[in-house]
Amino acid sequence: MGKRMQTLAKGFEPLKLHTLAEGAAVVKKCATAKFDETIELHVHLGVDPKQSDQQVRGTVNLPHGIGKTKKVAVVAKGEKQRDAQAAGADVVGAEDLIDQISKGMLDFEVLVATPDMMKDLAKLGKVLGPKGLMPNPKSGTVTMDIGKAVKELKAGRVEYKVDEFGNIHCPIGKASFPAENIAGNAKSVLEAIIKARPSSAKGIYMQSVTLSSTMGPGVKLDPNQKF
Repeated sequence: MGKRMQTLAKGFEPLKLHTLAEGAAVVKKCATAKFDETIELHVHLGVDPKQSDQQVRGTVNLPHGIGKTKKVAVVAKGEKQRDAQAAGADVVGAEDLIDQISKGMLDFEVLVATPDMMKDLAKLGKVLGPKGLMPNPKSGTVTMDIGKAVKELKAGRVEYKVDEFGNIHCPIGKASFPAENIAGNAKSVLEAIIKARPSSAKGIYMQSVTLSSTMGPGVKLDPNQKF
């Protein structure tokens, strides 16, 4: 354990279950790196991700933003391209953009497309899929309302998705945020996850909830509190 972590360990109770407000304050206090650390929310759910009816996935508009602006690319035609540009999309195109992507151009963090372009984009599944960049209706990245999607993504819309182990990892802001903003963003994501509970999920749904910063320790929250 390095000197920085030894210092953090003093007075830190790793097994204590905090309220959301307490946890946000502690994770902010523990973010002592020389850069603005990202704050992440980690949730372990009592679901079986192997079952198609127990997938937990969705998007949330964070009330206090994510702390950075995502680079958004849009695949669309005609008027929808103009909507994307007006909303602030960084890269806009149709078949030409698909061709660039097929040749390795992946200079974006989110890809949005209109439904009519998905047939052509599907051919790039091996390129986009492993990087988590393939547009999907469930994540709101396949839509006819291109302008709204781009604006929300730029403002701080994040996606949450359960992995094969039943975990969800989601960025919710920066260490420079006020603690109440960290708590507010976390609350929005947690409320969305609770609302997305599959009807087929049995037993305890939200089994553990943790906040952490890029270089800091995990701060446990009480999963039974009202978020």
